[in-house]
Amino acid sequence: MKSRGERHIGLLNGFAAYGMWGLVPLFWPLLKPAGAAEILAHRMVWSLVFVAVALIVVRRWAWAGELLRQPRRLALVAVAATVITVNWGVYIWSVNSGHVVEASLGYFINPLVTIAMGVLLLKERLRPVQWTAVGVGAAAVLVLTVGYGRPPWISLTLAFSFATYGLVKKKVNLGGVESLAAETAIQFLPALGYLLWLSSHGNLSFASEGPGHAALLASTGIVTALPLVCFGAAAIRVPLSTLGLLQYLAPVFQFLLGIFYFGEAMPPERWAGFALVWLALTLLTWDALRTARTLRREITRPSTTMTTGTVSAVRKAESLASGPESPASPSARP
Repeated sequence: MKSRGERHIGLLNGFAAYGMWGLVPLFWPLLKPAGAAEILAHRMVWSLVFVAVALIVVRRWAWAGELLRQPRRLALVAVAATVITVNWGVYIWSVNSGHVVEASLGYFINPLVTIAMGVLLLKERLRPVQWTAVGVGAAAVLVLTVGYGRPPWISLTLAFSFATYGLVKKKVNLGGVESLAAETAIQFLPALGYLLWLSSHGNLSFASEGPGHAALLASTGIVTALPLVCFGAAAIRVPLSTLGLLQYLAPVFQFLLGIFYFGEAMPPERWAGFALVWLALTLLTWDALRTARTLRREITRPSTTMTTGTVSAVRKAESLASGPESPASPSARP
């Protein structure tokens, strides 16, 4: 049982992590005139530099040798690196192209997509309320397709790439910082090669826009890794269900920024679509929290034996409440 002070520190770190992820749309426009592809390449290169320094300081390198001796896990890391490249690239492009609200939708519907993938790929069984939530989410996508005049491809790409990433990461089972280091190590050479290619053609803004711009591009590594460090501090101090509620801060902040700061339009049909998404998430979160509480009451009864299956059920219910990704590895955030 964590002390009250520990839980308080955990909550502060959780707010800091999700707050930074939610406010990151304010950062990417500062990097213009760099294009989305150059920003993405810098993010890969400087993230590796930052996490490598951090791992050197704390002397946590034993995992790297173990990973290199396991080709299957290494292949999964490569898949995760590929998927996160798509996720990061689409997110940066969408923010700098005036689609912040649609990008926020991707992280709202991500839990629904994750559950749907669990049914289709892992043959998981859903409770009636979960089926209802998935159905409401599908209806929301249809409404938003009408509202946008096209499928919300940015939202769907972000949601499916993030859900796929979470699925792969569960198989790899690496900590957040370690996972980010492994993935960016795979991304590093292609990203560096692209930056050198831009430089050879005179199109690299890092070298032509002054030291302030270069410093901002280099800080993409800190912007990527710092929220992850705060999340790690929160994950060991607060319950998964609490983190599950905090996770919605990021898309809420992004949604509000899109409307009130960037001035993006929200006609009635888009409001209707978002309302359906929020209803689906409310149903999903309520059902997960209710199930976790019910199972906890059962295992705390004096006459009840705590079996492995019951404990697993509690953890599964809590993980549904906390979202699609393991608390130890949320490095796919925007």
